[in-house]
Amino acid sequence: MTEYGRGPGSEPWHPEDPLFGDVGWEGQQAQPGQQSSYGGQPQHYPEQPQQPQQYGDWGHGQQADYGQAQQQYQVYDEQGNPQYPDQQQWADQQQYADQSHQQYAGQQQQYQQGGWDGTGVPGQVPYVADPVDPYGQQAAAYGEQQPDFYGTPEAYPPPEPPSRRSTEPEPEKTDWDPGPDQGEHAFFAGGGDDDDEADDEPDGRGRGDRRGKGGKGKGKDKGGKERKRRNGCACLVVVMVFGGGLATVGYFGYQFYQNRFGTAPDYAGDGTGSVSVSIPKGAGGYTIGQELKKQGVVKSVDAFVAAQSQNPDGKKIQAGVFLLKKEMSAASAVKLMLDPKSQDNLIVPTGWRNSKIYAAIDKKLQVSDGTTKAIAKKDYKSFGLPSWANSNKDIKDPLEGFLYPGTYGAAKGMKPETVLKQMVAQASDKYGAIDLEAKAKALNLEDPLQVITVASLVQAEGKTHDDFRKMAEVVYNRLKTTNTETNRYLQFDSTFNYLKGQSNIRISESEINSNKDPYNTYTQKGLPPGPIDNPGDEALAAALNPTHDGWIYFVATDGENKTEFAKTYAEFQALKEKFNDSSGN
Repeated sequence: MTEYGRGPGSEPWHPEDPLFGDVGWEGQQAQPGQQSSYGGQPQHYPEQPQQPQQYGDWGHGQQADYGQAQQQYQVYDEQGNPQYPDQQQWADQQQYADQSHQQYAGQQQQYQQGGWDGTGVPGQVPYVADPVDPYGQQAAAYGEQQPDFYGTPEAYPPPEPPSRRSTEPEPEKTDWDPGPDQGEHAFFAGGGDDDDEADDEPDGRGRGDRRGKGGKGKGKDKGGKERKRRNGCACLVVVMVFGGGLATVGYFGYQFYQNRFGTAPDYAGDGTGSVSVSIPKGAGGYTIGQELKKQGVVKSVDAFVAAQSQNPDGKKIQAGVFLLKKEMSAASAVKLMLDPKSQDNLIVPTGWRNSKIYAAIDKKLQVSDGTTKAIAKKDYKSFGLPSWANSNKDIKDPLEGFLYPGTYGAAKGMKPETVLKQMVAQASDKYGAIDLEAKAKALNLEDPLQVITVASLVQAEGKTHDDFRKMAEVVYNRLKTTNTETNRYLQFDSTFNYLKGQSNIRISESEINSNKDPYNTYTQKGLPPGPIDNPGDEALAAALNPTHDGWIYFVATDGENKTEFAKTYAEFQALKEKFNDSSGN
């Protein structure tokens, strides 16, 4: 078979040639006298067998038929070295200047059709144009140098034959922690996203392909935005989040176990130092425990509640101020609070006047004399008095009758107004539990304040529980308009002593009759402007429920504890003589 184009020239093969298109890297031959573009050296492959070129009869311008004797020609280069047709020589790469024609690199030797040229090489018969070959009608530009399109800076490097290709060298391994550009793990260098993207590539390219397109370093996502690089801080954040979560779960789990199954924390011993603790009214074991823990007396609320429940008298702890110690065991705290000696309280007995209560508060709080009285006179409106209090302009002390008898927390460091507010609040609660307005109307009194005033008179003049109800009846009988015995004068020594600030049972008639003060019931009809002391529960109950026996007179026949009552003036004179005999008058 004649091999077209295998002669000295580099004429392209004819499309009808059976070997057309099966060129690979052997389809381009270097021309004699022209060096290959790969380093200027011809490429020799000694392992391929030598085959002489055979040509037919070129004298008549036609190629010899197959089967005829074919003439063999030996081709030599310019240096006289023999050239073998099957020895592989690399020609310049084919470059397309546009989509319309193809040019072959190297110099093309001019042939004469149907004859021999000056070199003694037979001419090549031109091929008939192939209708499907877009380059069949293009004349080869022989005799001139083709431009090298691979020499430009922006061009790709020329392809190399498979035998000269080499794989990309692996990065040098180091024994130190590499940086992002020295083989650092993709998780820290931000390459994780590239790996994920590469897994989805259908062409199966590997890691080397990704490196070729810039897989390392900062990349961009599909939207063109630069991806944020991940570094060691990401691991630190993850560790901190999970570590913090485990610590939180462990802490609350331990607290839950301790609360449900563990022993409540507690101090040991009787404690040291001293501390004053105020327990409010109505406080239960848990509230008391919270206050003790706040003051550093007990270690935990649960320990105190448990100790109180284990003590038979634990529920008897009342409101007040207690002088305790720091860091006591819960059991010791309960025991000491049940001891009256530990109570740092102010006890207000029934019937005390405000002047005596003020002095007691000053002493308890260790403030100068008169401090509490001055505060009471200045700030009484802010202490929470009932709206019906102070209904009379002649009242000497607005708080009289509203500092309810009882036990109150009062210790050094407390403010006087704090103690006073406790007492007023107690009185308001007591009076609020009674419908004083309705009671006042039923007893022919003007307002609730007069009910408290009657109770204060009963408290001052009565000596025993049995005396209170009779004393209340005496007050109401003398207030009646039908009273012809005293003509609505009460004539109580207690009211005169109140205005004088004394407690004297021997008062001359001249002294009493000469004093015209509104609180002097010897010279003023009816009730005094306001209460003269702070009545207790019994006196208040007696004022609301007096006897109805007709008592209108009474005399303390022994001068102190024994009180006798009379219904007529004659009976009264007999009791008066008895009193004079007992007193030595």
